[in-house]
Amino acid sequence: MRDFILKISCPDSTGIVYNVSKFLFDQGCNILDSAQFGDESTNLFFLRVHFSLAEGDEQGLTDLTQGFAPIAARYKMQFDFFDPARKKRLLLMVSKFGHCLNDLLFRWKSGQLDCEIPAIVSNHQDFALLAASNGVPFYHLPVDPADKGRQETQIRQIIEREKIDLVVLARYMQILSPDFCKDMHGRIINIHHSFLPSFKGAKPYQQAHDRGVKLIGATAHYVTSDLDEGPIIEQDVTRVDHSLTPDELTARGRDTECLVLARAVKWHCEHRVVLNGHKTVVFQ
Repeated sequence: MRDFILKISCPDSTGIVYNVSKFLFDQGCNILDSAQFGDESTNLFFLRVHFSLAEGDEQGLTDLTQGFAPIAARYKMQFDFFDPARKKRLLLMVSKFGHCLNDLLFRWKSGQLDCEIPAIVSNHQDFALLAASNGVPFYHLPVDPADKGRQETQIRQIIEREKIDLVVLARYMQILSPDFCKDMHGRIINIHHSFLPSFKGAKPYQQAHDRGVKLIGATAHYVTSDLDEGPIIEQDVTRVDHSLTPDELTARGRDTECLVLARAVKWHCEHRVVLNGHKTVVFQ
């Protein structure tokens, strides 16, 4: 059997699930699992269907897409069929803190993250050896404050050459241009601590320690031109107390960042995330 995934978003109305299911039945598909959500605040409907076709069936993504088009037009659907056998190709970007990069590489190497990682980009050279030890090409692309566009052009060239599906900012501490964010809409994931808008700037965990916080957390979201305000994919928190030093608090925070980013990337690679305006729907 060959597996496929169908993701749909459209205005909510009656008959959507019936017509989708009927279409798949008529194509000889077997539904393996499905999840749906109707957002009453926006009157939008979201559906993810995981189904299979017999190996002897010659239908592929193009045939399914063309055959489904009349139903999609009737319900004003935005939809995509995906072949899970085609792994997402990730570009990882990092600056001076490598905990999230190291975690993603370990999950990838150990088979926990089903993707391909053809490139790592950094504005520093700190993690060139880490990239080499994992067999991933490393591109040191310094940022010239007087000409930041030059570095972004180089990044775009890597994205095009390596056929990148998703850019992961694994603690990449440079602001991307509005044009870059627009062109890569829904294809860049960032991770940061969840103190924002409090404790901005340098040493946020030190600032949190000085204020005696009891919860620290992390947020993974899609990147938009609004800094750190893109649609949230995943968040988590860890309880802390007065006994922790600033370094211990920072270590716990970075552990949480690793977990949250890994979940967000994994769900994106498994086609479980659907954009819903300034929010997301995540089918776990």
